[in-house]
Amino acid sequence: MKQQNGKIRVALIYGGTSGEHPISCATAGAVMAALDPEKYEVLSIAITERGDWVPGVTDPRLLQLNKASTHVAQSETRIVFAPGSGRQSLLQITGQGAQMRVTDLGPVDVAFPLLHGPFGEDGTIQGLFEMANVPYVGCGVFASAAGMDKEYMKTVLCAAGIPTGPYTAVTAKDWLLNREDVLEKIRRLKFPLYVKPARAGSSLGITRVETSEGLVRAIETAQEYDPKVIVEQGISGMEVECAVLGGGLHSPARASVPGRAVMGDAEADGFYDFRHKYIATDSLQMQIPAQIPSETAQKIRRMAVRAFDAVGCEGLTRVDFFVTEDGSVLVNEINTMPGFTPFSMYPTMWEKTGISYPQLIDRLIELALERGTGLH
Repeated sequence: MKQQNGKIRVALIYGGTSGEHPISCATAGAVMAALDPEKYEVLSIAITERGDWVPGVTDPRLLQLNKASTHVAQSETRIVFAPGSGRQSLLQITGQGAQMRVTDLGPVDVAFPLLHGPFGEDGTIQGLFEMANVPYVGCGVFASAAGMDKEYMKTVLCAAGIPTGPYTAVTAKDWLLNREDVLEKIRRLKFPLYVKPARAGSSLGITRVETSEGLVRAIETAQEYDPKVIVEQGISGMEVECAVLGGGLHSPARASVPGRAVMGDAEADGFYDFRHKYIATDSLQMQIPAQIPSETAQKIRRMAVRAFDAVGCEGLTRVDFFVTEDGSVLVNEINTMPGFTPFSMYPTMWEKTGISYPQLIDRLIELALERGTGLH
């Protein structure tokens, strides 16, 4: 469905309540700037850090990442995105009581949620789009939820015969009631360990732990982002990433050339965390294609598509791998809404594979409109 002006009306949604709020804002600015104004009409919707839906900015230059300080401002005006047939209007409400003013913003053709973390890529907002019957870019409810939770993601991948590294999950209840049992279970893994929030992204809250003495503090740090924690055994090898783009209803998904994020010599013993991804990027180089044997690269591309299909992904996913010294390939995790700024790995890998940033955005919107909502 197109609007009377012949353009596709896109609800571009950004911000959100997770710790990745500023990255979402920067991503929205990049996507907004890349959308062809002759083809798309953009309705900008922002979500504040406390969860209010408010009018978003329309100038992408105001959404530049500046040392991770981009934030959605509070507003007395609210946006209402309600369930319905798909033809219902979005409403803009200003004021309260007798002073309330309601503006009809009209319906939208497709939602483009540029949200990371809880209440963004975990299936919650995807459920709202399904109930509103509004097509949306990216994975559906189940794939989003499973991909967000690192424990259940690994459960699905293992059931599909896709190898992952050793790990154990720590729930808030177990940590409270059975702490010593939990610690004993963790100590059966081989150090170093990586302690992570189970449902967070952008490497927030991750600690590398060399000995058992650091476990308690690392778990408590991860719990600042998510009460559920996953502890993964460190894998000796190379970290490689691969982007997957859905094929729609009639074609298989396809994978990009693999890539690597390579840190400078001074950072070589660290890991690819939030600071390296978005702030201290000078020490970071993208090696695309990754300098790995061609047969390993092809194996990674095949496994990336297998992981995409196993979890039931749609639209886009980035799959992260470990390549060990003996050539084994393990899936580390999948990201159903990966970083999407022009300098992020996902769009850069596709650019090196032959699809530009604007073309990638066009294709993702096409896939969303083709899929629609509901069971399929």
